[in-house]
Amino acid sequence: MSAIKGPAIFLAQFLSDQAPFNRLDTIAAWAADLGYKGIQVPTSDPVIFDLERAAESQEYCDEIMETCRKAGVEITELSTHLQGQLVAVHPAYDELFDNFAPEHLHGNPKARTEWAINQLKCAAKASQRLGLKAHATFSGALMWHLVYPWPQRPAGLVEQGFAELANRWLPILDAFDEAGVDVCYEIHPGEDIHDGATFERFLKAVDNHPRANILFDPSHYVLQQLDYLDFIDRYHDRIKMFHVKDAEFNPTGRSGVYGGYEDWVDRPGRFRSLGDGQVDFKGIFSKLTQYGFEGWAVLEWECCLKDSNQGAAEGAPFIASHIIQRATHAFDDFAGATSSDTRNRRILGLDE
Repeated sequence: MSAIKGPAIFLAQFLSDQAPFNRLDTIAAWAADLGYKGIQVPTSDPVIFDLERAAESQEYCDEIMETCRKAGVEITELSTHLQGQLVAVHPAYDELFDNFAPEHLHGNPKARTEWAINQLKCAAKASQRLGLKAHATFSGALMWHLVYPWPQRPAGLVEQGFAELANRWLPILDAFDEAGVDVCYEIHPGEDIHDGATFERFLKAVDNHPRANILFDPSHYVLQQLDYLDFIDRYHDRIKMFHVKDAEFNPTGRSGVYGGYEDWVDRPGRFRSLGDGQVDFKGIFSKLTQYGFEGWAVLEWECCLKDSNQGAAEGAPFIASHIIQRATHAFDDFAGATSSDTRNRRILGLDE
């Protein structure tokens, strides 16, 4: 049976205008030198990956794949986290989220939404041309300002919100279905899909669309005190992507889940480099292996204390050491016995 693939690394947190992080060929080679077999590629910077060109040109996609092959890695998935966020934005966040869109769209929420939806459709086609099976994104949010039930929510408000969110995503999900690619929503604070309950609401609103799936990242479960192992038990059939990311949660009498508007280093809930936090990765890899997850284990490195280069260097061997090779036979086969209906009836004390 197939094992979880990896290790791989999400490039978003490492891109910069400095070599080797400013070109796909050099950052791919950097990742390979650290021991990574795959790279998850963000699509917001056309210098690294031109999403619209990839949607239109098989030749360009072939060149991209060859560039990665020469470097010693393959593309695991594409990411449209920033564009997905813009599919649904409450007006309170317009100015802040304008930073995720091209400058000519700033101050024009309707045009920004249309651009974001088109970006996702381009990602479906580009993923198909690259031979990929899953895609990473955010759901966006119309209701994040309502996450705490004060003031009291009017009856039907949440249902109406998810109906609108579904209305925006259904054409995108259909485009991914035509491309044969799963849309994997990262369960993440700030999104309308931020836990199992909200994923269920969304799934119902899109009529259980087969392409509406999950990017599982345990760090976000730690920060809101969700049981991430139980989450796998409940939703494993929809988990199609996996971010390997650590976190810790150390509440005090002063601050807890909400964080008190503190900076990351002072918050009770903090993202940490792999192995420095509280996530039970042995339990996670065991659960995912048990349920037959065959996707990539992708490092998403974020830490408020450790340098990114150290975190990246430590990540590949950490992931490799947790990947479980599936057993090819039962451990107690040495004590096995022949079987037949007649013998089984005798063992059960039944008449032959």
